[in-house]
Amino acid sequence: MPLRSANPMRRHTPTQSAHERPHQARNAHADRTKDNDEKETGRVEAFSDGVFAIAITLLILDIKVPHPQELGTQTLLTALQQQWPTFLAYFTSFATILVMWVNHHRVFTHIRRTNTPFMFLNGLLLLCVSFVPFPTALIAEYIRHPQAKTASVAFAGTYLVIALTFNLLWRYASQGGRLLNKNANWEEVRAITQQYVFGPPLYLATFVVSFFSVYLSVGMGLFLALFFAFTGSLQPYLPGRRN
Repeated sequence: MPLRSANPMRRHTPTQSAHERPHQARNAHADRTKDNDEKETGRVEAFSDGVFAIAITLLILDIKVPHPQELGTQTLLTALQQQWPTFLAYFTSFATILVMWVNHHRVFTHIRRTNTPFMFLNGLLLLCVSFVPFPTALIAEYIRHPQAKTASVAFAGTYLVIALTFNLLWRYASQGGRLLNKNANWEEVRAITQQYVFGPPLYLATFVVSFFSVYLSVGMGLFLALFFAFTGSLQPYLPGRRN
């Protein structure tokens, strides 16, 4: 009898292990799935943040402090007021780069993976961003010059190329969920895509205007920066978005 009573105990132990094995297998599969969806974009984001930071910092170098010996009979306030084209170009470019950086961060909350074409596209975007200080200095220097339209075309054209490149980057990453989080919020992904559709046509309009009106073109550039900043800030509160 003692032997018979011990046997069921020994038979029961393997039965419990067999019952636990499916749970362990499912947990292992979940862990592998989680590992496979780990974020791979850390280095790309860090490198991009550095380029954005340098580009936005270089803008301030065009604003000069008037030297006392250069004032002559005019006041310091007058000398500062005469730099209004530089201030206008500075704030326009600063706002635009800031909005681009915010949107770059926004799309990377959905992008989880990278590949070689994507990194080259991101590099192309950063090439354009790092170029921004040059047309900014150009428009600030020539806005009151007879050659102002050439500077305005270069200024508006730079932002048109950036808008096209940003759209290309996002569409490549998001098409079919190619590089997105496996659990991406597709309502928000579609909302981002729809918002970015407006960028190239609006910047194309600004580019066309730059051939006819320098001041209107620069003003439109500043308006678009504020517009996209405002619409982007509203995105978390749009109906249908799940938190």
